[in-house]
Amino acid sequence: MFVDSAKIFIKSGKGGDGHVSFRRELYVPAGGPDGGNGGRGGDIIFEVDTGLNTLGEFRSVRRFIAEDGEEGRSKRRSGKDGKDLVIRVPEGTVIRELETGKVVTDMSGDNRREIVLKGGRGGTGNMNYATPTMQAPLYAKPGRPGRELHVLLELKVIADVGLLGYPNVGKSTFLAATTNARPKIADYAFTTITPNLGVVDLPGGAGFVIADIPGLIDGAAEGVGLGHDFLKHVERTRLLLHLVDASGFEGRDPVEDIENINGELAKYSAALAELPQILVANKIDIVDPDSDNLARLRAYAEAHQMPYFEISAVSGEGVKPLLYKTSEMLREIGKKPLVFEREFSFDDLVGDDLPYTVSYDEKAEEYVVEGPAIEKMLGYTNLMSEKGFLFFQRFLRERGILDQLKELGLKEGDTVRLYGHVFEFYEDEE
Repeated sequence: MFVDSAKIFIKSGKGGDGHVSFRRELYVPAGGPDGGNGGRGGDIIFEVDTGLNTLGEFRSVRRFIAEDGEEGRSKRRSGKDGKDLVIRVPEGTVIRELETGKVVTDMSGDNRREIVLKGGRGGTGNMNYATPTMQAPLYAKPGRPGRELHVLLELKVIADVGLLGYPNVGKSTFLAATTNARPKIADYAFTTITPNLGVVDLPGGAGFVIADIPGLIDGAAEGVGLGHDFLKHVERTRLLLHLVDASGFEGRDPVEDIENINGELAKYSAALAELPQILVANKIDIVDPDSDNLARLRAYAEAHQMPYFEISAVSGEGVKPLLYKTSEMLREIGKKPLVFEREFSFDDLVGDDLPYTVSYDEKAEEYVVEGPAIEKMLGYTNLMSEKGFLFFQRFLRERGILDQLKELGLKEGDTVRLYGHVFEFYEDEE
């Protein structure tokens, strides 16, 4: 089954705690501290696997947690580092933070392997804290926690050319006739419900990859039908072949169909609407050469300065000139692939290095938390959603802010103010 999106949970390993111990040797009555350092937590790594073309494996496994680092040991021995967890995905997979929708990384182009979540650093053992005045330190540093994210994986197919058109205009027939793909072909709407990829082989190594994008319908940009699922697969293409049924099958107006689909492209993405197009009138084997439909399509192509071809995917008439023109335009466009820029930064979200203050407002009888770290976190998080609120709670807990509030006397039912947000405090299950 072709699966092009999946929601998963990823978490890097916690760093091992530093160890507290002292030398215990015969004839050494006052051995010094020898507690070792904790191991580093395992990283979460995404890697492109060219043998994959679907995200189907993520339907059954949705949690990916790297190994924690081991605690330090006596005799100055460090704990083992946690094993990294490598998650293999198809080329073209975009990883987004689920809550904000921001791009974490795009596994495309030169990006074949990337550490998405680094494991926590191991804590230092008490051997590191001995001084002339503190020769027997009884403390060590705990390991840093791992990082975690709920992410959305989106597979956006990588092809040079995208085939556009309403259902039943002959895209699957065209793909089967011109490439090594063998798509399902039948005379009913939505024969194609997943993108089909095919390779066109031309003399001189001028071949290219075509993606048969499932037929669009009105409202696709708003997600009507499978609109969003279909449109996202056009985003990486460099050129569009826009097929229309010149025969006007079922009373359809081919010019109106062109305008409707281009309207859906523009509503979904301005960049998509600007992609170069070749207008292709298909099924001319059953159309009168002097028909009104063909005359109007020729006029439309001329008015919009679009390359125009009339073909029959069934008989092959006009197909070869179209393929050579497509190859020529691809050479002119160049091969730079679309790679989605990183938008999300876990470091920025958590605000590790930004200050904050915790205080009690006696007049308002409220506990107050504010500062750049809080302000930045609130800017990234939707507290009105359950997931966003839980994510923010984890941030407060991991930064030690809840502990500081409790030291000031915070109890269940008390009020906490975070800039314009006011909450009653209750302990959660974690």
